[in-house]
Amino acid sequence: MRYDLIKRIQRLFTIIGLISFFGIVILATRDADFAFSSSRGAGWMPQLFSRPQIALISGHAGSDSGAICTDAAGQTTLTEAAITAAVSAKTATLLQQRGYAVTILNEFDERLNGLQAVALLSLHADSCVDLSGYKAAYSETSAIPETDARLTGCIAQYYATETGLHEHPETITHNMTEYHAFRKIDPATPAAILELGFLGGDQELLTAQQDRLAQGVADSLDCFLSTPSTSTPSTSTTPTSK
Repeated sequence: MRYDLIKRIQRLFTIIGLISFFGIVILATRDADFAFSSSRGAGWMPQLFSRPQIALISGHAGSDSGAICTDAAGQTTLTEAAITAAVSAKTATLLQQRGYAVTILNEFDERLNGLQAVALLSLHADSCVDLSGYKAAYSETSAIPETDARLTGCIAQYYATETGLHEHPETITHNMTEYHAFRKIDPATPAAILELGFLGGDQELLTAQQDRLAQGVADSLDCFLSTPSTSTPSTSTTPTSK
């Protein structure tokens, strides 16, 4: 009897030890977004056991306010950076709930250098003028233009549907197609920049309906990452600039 009891206790401790080990492994990898890769200097790359890595740039974060709206007295009433910060955080939460690991980066984040991820999307908002619409673009010198076009195509399908905004391609500029982050990341990382709307004409949507914006962004990225390349919609707008 004593021998059997000892064996049972030993088995119990073995099981507890295994459960504890795997619990530690899961906790260590669950919240790991990007792990430093010494072989790439300042580069970052997904690691073993990590979830699909998505990077979001919160436009102008850590740099400046971006576009602004002012009242009759010249006082600031709304900033682009405030909008992008809120939408980035909400989007990250939605994507994490779907099993993705998400890192929110500042505008000129050092982690952009050599960044490797399944997708990079930079969120911005246009100026405080009486215009309405979204616009998305990828690098005009992209090494993977068909892949980047799939990403902007998903934005055209899902972000536009969720927000009700029409594309405003005529205001796509060199600042978008030659966006600084495109030159810093690993060439194989799919990337795009999205102007969520205009601070002027779309102000009510940008300030009071941010959940819709985040849903549209999250659905766009989910579309890009979860459907085969042959069936993912491609954008009708090529990265031309003014």
